Amino acid sequence: MARRLNQLARLSYGRIVNDERMMTIFTATADGSTYATERNWYLVQCKLRQDERAEENLAGQGYEIFRPKRKFEKIIRGKPMWVTESLFPGYLFIFLPRESNWGPLRSTRGVSRVVNFGGAPVAVDDSLIKQLQDRVEIDVKMKLSLGDNVRIIDGAASELDAIFISMDGEERVILLIHFLNRQHQITVPMASIDCNR
Repeated sequence: MARRLNQLARLSYGRIVNDERMMTIFTATADGSTYATERNWYLVQCKLRQDERAEENLAGQGYEIFRPKRKFEKIIRGKPMWVTESLFPGYLFIFLPRESNWGPLRSTRGVSRVVNFGGAPVAVDDSLIKQLQDRVEIDVKMKLSLGDNVRIIDGAASELDAIFISMDGEERVILLIHFLNRQHQITVPMASIDCNR
């Protein structure tokens, strides 16, 4: 019996009370009693250009992490290429109990520190994480070719149909619209259009 209690005492988390992202978890103590522990999302600062390395190392240690990424078309050496990079370069989110041992996090390769105020890590609101997770899933844009029909979904020309002409830098597009019986060439952010295929 004492052996079983010692095993339970070493558990960092156990039975989950609800299925929400801010979970209440019961942790066993050596005397057999339990106490509630809440799991939250926390912000981790990564070392310079080591977001991916930190993500891989933390995931390898069994931590639940979230690194929002975006995929976009970028001109590299004169050719359009699809690139995936962090939405927040240098940062990622980790989901764990507040009473966790933060030492292994700080010594993980790629991790600089856990963002804190007054010496204590600060929880990130679960609704913010949920919004980021929802947006990241939708964020992938389709590859556009000369003459593709698109719809402008944001800005002054919202809800107008247009024709894709070319890229203007990394994140803007040049479009041809028909407005007031004339054709006009406009430049808008790539995030402001949707494919009309």
